[in-house]
Amino acid sequence: MLVDLVGNALASMDGAIFDGLDACPSCGGQVIGHDMRAKRFAVMHDNGKEHTVRVFVKRFYCRDCGALCYADAPFYPDTRLASPIVDLCLLLSQQMPFNQVAQHLRAMGIVVDRGTIRNYASRDFGTIPATNLFGFLLPLSLLNLATFTLDRERRPIVGAEALAACGFPPAGRTSLRGRGTPEERNQRNEQEEKEERES
Repeated sequence: MLVDLVGNALASMDGAIFDGLDACPSCGGQVIGHDMRAKRFAVMHDNGKEHTVRVFVKRFYCRDCGALCYADAPFYPDTRLASPIVDLCLLLSQQMPFNQVAQHLRAMGIVVDRGTIRNYASRDFGTIPATNLFGFLLPLSLLNLATFTLDRERRPIVGAEALAACGFPPAGRTSLRGRGTPEERNQRNEQEEKEERES
């Protein structure tokens, strides 16, 4: 049941659009639309095949400082998977070794390698709201997303609703906004895009 619940929740995000940003995260200036970028939300495994669940995140250009910045989306800074997947990796890595985490995720139909799990576990993402379900501590971001997708009755996923289900913006947790100067963030964004194209 958990496998179906999680799988359906993640699969339903395929093609979701995140296009909301009120102001530049660097200077608070006015932003104008620049382009739309595909980002990897999750990698799913089903019947021996892998499928990448992608969402589309709008990029904006700041008229004041010239920074390129992404719309609000359920991703932590410098991560390549969506926050519910990162949250799940972190909580499971508190309960078992990294290789077992990768095996449990694969049993749930989610593909994350051991090195990525170890990398996430070494970072501080703050307290992750969670609940015990089926003997595992599971993140509320993932469970809320699953509940949200059950309740939507075949309506298209709306970015703002998915953000709320994933717990964004997070209170007292890692900032959604990129860190560093606009130039550093632009360089990181370009590197992420290059790695996305190569994968």
